[in-house]
Amino acid sequence: MTIHEAPDERTVDDTERIQVTHPKQWAAGIPGIMHSVGPAVREMGPSRAAKLLTSMNHKDGFDCMSCAWPDPSHRKVAEFCENGAKAVTWEATPLTVPNTFWAEHPIPVLLEKSEYWLGMQGRLVEPVYKAADSDRYVPVTWDDAFRIVSDKLRSLDSPDQAAFYTSGRTSNEAAFAYQLFARAFGTNNLPDCSNMCHESTGAALGEVIGVGKCTVTYDDFAKADLIIIMGQNPGTNHPRMLTALEEAKEAGAKIVAVNPLPEAGLMRYKNPQKVSGWIGKGTGLADDYLQIRLSGDQALMQAVAKRVLDAERAAPGTVLDHDFIDRYCQGFDEFAASLDSLDEVEVLRATGLTSGEIGSLADRYMKADKVIVTWAMGLTQHKRAVATIKDIMNLLFLRGNIGKPGAGASPIRGHSNVQGDRTMGIWEKMPPAFLDKLRDEFRFEPPRENGVDSVDGIRALADGRIKVWFALGGNLVAAISDTDAAESAVQKAELTVQVSTKLNRSHAVVGREALILPTMGRTEIDLQASGEQFISVEDTVCAVHPSWGKVDPVSPNLLSEISIITRLARATLRDRSNADIDWAAFEADYDRIRDHIANVCPGCDDYNRKIRQEGGFVLPHGPRDSRTFPTDTGKAKFSLNELQYVECPSGRLLLQTIRAHDQFNTTIYSLNDRYRGVKQGRDVVFVSPQDIAELGLTDGQRVDVHSEFSDGVDRVIRGFRLVSYPTARGCAAAYFPEANPLVPLGATAEVSNTPASKSVVIRIEPTTVPVAV
Repeated sequence: MTIHEAPDERTVDDTERIQVTHPKQWAAGIPGIMHSVGPAVREMGPSRAAKLLTSMNHKDGFDCMSCAWPDPSHRKVAEFCENGAKAVTWEATPLTVPNTFWAEHPIPVLLEKSEYWLGMQGRLVEPVYKAADSDRYVPVTWDDAFRIVSDKLRSLDSPDQAAFYTSGRTSNEAAFAYQLFARAFGTNNLPDCSNMCHESTGAALGEVIGVGKCTVTYDDFAKADLIIIMGQNPGTNHPRMLTALEEAKEAGAKIVAVNPLPEAGLMRYKNPQKVSGWIGKGTGLADDYLQIRLSGDQALMQAVAKRVLDAERAAPGTVLDHDFIDRYCQGFDEFAASLDSLDEVEVLRATGLTSGEIGSLADRYMKADKVIVTWAMGLTQHKRAVATIKDIMNLLFLRGNIGKPGAGASPIRGHSNVQGDRTMGIWEKMPPAFLDKLRDEFRFEPPRENGVDSVDGIRALADGRIKVWFALGGNLVAAISDTDAAESAVQKAELTVQVSTKLNRSHAVVGREALILPTMGRTEIDLQASGEQFISVEDTVCAVHPSWGKVDPVSPNLLSEISIITRLARATLRDRSNADIDWAAFEADYDRIRDHIANVCPGCDDYNRKIRQEGGFVLPHGPRDSRTFPTDTGKAKFSLNELQYVECPSGRLLLQTIRAHDQFNTTIYSLNDRYRGVKQGRDVVFVSPQDIAELGLTDGQRVDVHSEFSDGVDRVIRGFRLVSYPTARGCAAAYFPEANPLVPLGATAEVSNTPASKSVVIRIEPTTVPVAV
């Protein structure tokens, strides 16, 4: 395994106080424990920390909110990772925002604060309202808050002048009630965070296998012969995956990592729950590490597939799974013919790899009987993301790597219930069959015209077509691309509403009127009229399981998400007779919501019984379970995808946005990125030492980063520190959301409309920002 040479160790930069050292070559170990348990005990206290950390991801506990990685059948006492512990500490902190905070911090002051500072102020515990003629929030009662929102919604000329955004932390029960309210109100404007992450996955898989979800189970990883990990950093974004990869290695699997950046969690893992993770070298993970050029993944998949086809032609009947192809697939002959003209020179230019590296991957693929290809946002946020994922599926089809143990497609969801939200109906273009079920269950006619997604929602706000933006969790203005345009659009709204646990940027970027509605966290006990409630979530492998809060809410004034949704629905729809919905019963007993989920949502029949089974239940999945493909032809579809990649002019680089280790989506736990060797700052851009030299720049120099798009707009982030880093040549990386201003709103993936923030052409110049002394 070869990684580009690491830069020399550096020290504190006196200008910015950013410290940069060697990137790590392994993940977890004793530091993982220290960074998990230490802050939890320090910030929550020993008793609260112990109760929560030992309850996380257990069958009678609560589901971690930091990722959607599935739970193993046999769980450990400490069934959590470092970032999961940080997520719990961040949410369950006893620190609360005081009543005096709002008078001391008007909107202009909040706008100057960093995302990190906002999140560190503590839990929100009272509804607050910013009036149209005011520059600050003031506390209001819950009744007043619901009246303000309902009056505004009822005054709109059309229901489509409102949009209802959803975060992936929302439970199945809340998501179902939320989409029901939006559709009973009269709109399909239901954008969500999936629009910005795995929408490309859903579009691609939905077309070629008929189901837009993962085709493997947790246990399949330990049964695989080969695991190809593309465009993801499990050591930071879903660390519990490292244990599954370790189990796979111990069972004999080979692992190939495909990533421009050398990520510690893909190289070596020191399992903190094993002695070898404390005193040994741990487990080496990636047998090969392909540092691919950004936007070259599609070319790599096509090149490997061509080598497989060439091997079959050389030895007919020995390479392809003809039985699978003949019985379950269509379009093979056309696909095979389409690769005859694949240009190897173009492939090498697109990938930045050698023929030997590509050939080695193809050899590993052909020798393996059971192959999993797993990916995350490093693949989904490209212009050609959908085509790339379809080419992954083409490769899997060739050797029947769908619907058998140890093999399949494994998109890894980054948010804890973003997949469940979609199952529950959170989508701007739900299929007619779902809407028919909703009509029959509640006796009203849902709207049929597609709504807006997240990107088009911002456009609609900018154009004045959407006047009310209601967000059930999340931090859209920080998460979406083209930050300046997004913030300007949101500020044109007549009313913005945020349902949140803590402050974030979206509370400072507001419409003429604004509300913050504080809600309970997943860690907190939810008592309603019928007693203690639980909620349910769906993980990345389609397993649905319950989640119980374990500690008292930090304030008796907090409402659950379901209480907020149902009370708002009652206030808004109070004199409408077009639906038969008992919102009060929903709030009193969440079983009543689940009764309706069972009748409406595919695969959720008998929901209340199955969710109470030990460990919950797994949703049916035709391609995985029985090699049945619910496409329009009933077959898995080989697809023809024109090879495209981003050309980069001389003197320019390709930029991708990434998360730091102490980060979950836009939530910043600290200003450090331990695995990449960065401390006390986030305004950095990672570039290979060779590229830095060729550009005439120096490591540690402060620079401005400009993106270059055909619209001619000069989008720039200024004063960033240049960090020499062993990334692939011609590529650069900077943190999300700090680099989001570089990505135009119109730069999106084809078909899915997901922001294309992983292959941005940039130029780097010495900064024009004055250097502080």
